[in-house]
Amino acid sequence: MANSNDLWEKKLQDPSATPVPLPFEFLRAITCDFSSEQELGRGEHGVVYKGVLPSGKFIAVKKLFQTHLMDDKKFQNELSSLMGIKHQNVVQLIGYCAETSFEMVNLQGSGKHIMDEIPKRLLCFEYVGNKSLHYYVSDGTFDLEWDMRYEIIRGICDGLHYLHEKCRTVHLDLKPGNILMDATMVPNIADFGLSRIFGDKQSRIITENRPGTLGYMAPEYSFQGVVSMKADIFSLGIIMIEIVTGRRDYPLTAIPYMEHFNQDGSFQSTDTSFEHYYKEKIRLSTQALANIYHAWRNRLEKSQGVTEKLEQIRACVELGQECTEISP
Repeated sequence: MANSNDLWEKKLQDPSATPVPLPFEFLRAITCDFSSEQELGRGEHGVVYKGVLPSGKFIAVKKLFQTHLMDDKKFQNELSSLMGIKHQNVVQLIGYCAETSFEMVNLQGSGKHIMDEIPKRLLCFEYVGNKSLHYYVSDGTFDLEWDMRYEIIRGICDGLHYLHEKCRTVHLDLKPGNILMDATMVPNIADFGLSRIFGDKQSRIITENRPGTLGYMAPEYSFQGVVSMKADIFSLGIIMIEIVTGRRDYPLTAIPYMEHFNQDGSFQSTDTSFEHYYKEKIRLSTQALANIYHAWRNRLEKSQGVTEKLEQIRACVELGQECTEISP
């Protein structure tokens, strides 16, 4: 078993290789049988475990929640989105498991057992073990200096630009919790469970299913199911403001104004009620903007390059505001 594990690790070590199919038993072994002590986090679709390779190197193993009724589309979608992605600001997929076994299972808790087909679906990623961006900007644990915040913003933008332009991929769940920080505080966009891939001539999709995280979802996607690259741009704007201010003031609940969006996702500006809500709850007021600049000016007073840093802050706030305009 040890020799075979060494072989699988060797395949994982090739940085130029495409993600490799891995046996379930190998992933079971390196996660101590998916022990709770190895758990790194969990989400709607699965649990992420720390896998320890024979050399001592870590990888992240995402085990999707599985039942005999599982729809493989979520797994195939995430796997398709991640194949071939290689960028310093996107978590890299290095392997996957798509096995099926036949096992005796309890039939609805009745005590009767039947032989059933059990899918095993796992994704393996490079290990990015410095927690998520949410930990650094949203709960007040850390007070990052401006230079670090600015580089984080630039890194997220670079990663998102790569996904949009090179991979034709819309993330659809961009938020601080899905941006992992490495040991040098470089941001890595992660969790592609909701992502969509566009064809060369495709620019938008209409969908009935609209999963995501309220507060970060673009209005046209949340209300009308319009999926485009611009949906991620709205999320990016929210994140940029959050990084600059160090807090999250945006509403978590959806607003029942679906009728104010046209079928193409554009906003009908004839009614003022939604615009009023938007300006009051989403857009930063003139006073709020002034407070942001004033706070940073005081904080940077004795640092070098104050003028340049204040200009960066102004640019990031203005871009964040533009990204969160009502109309896509």
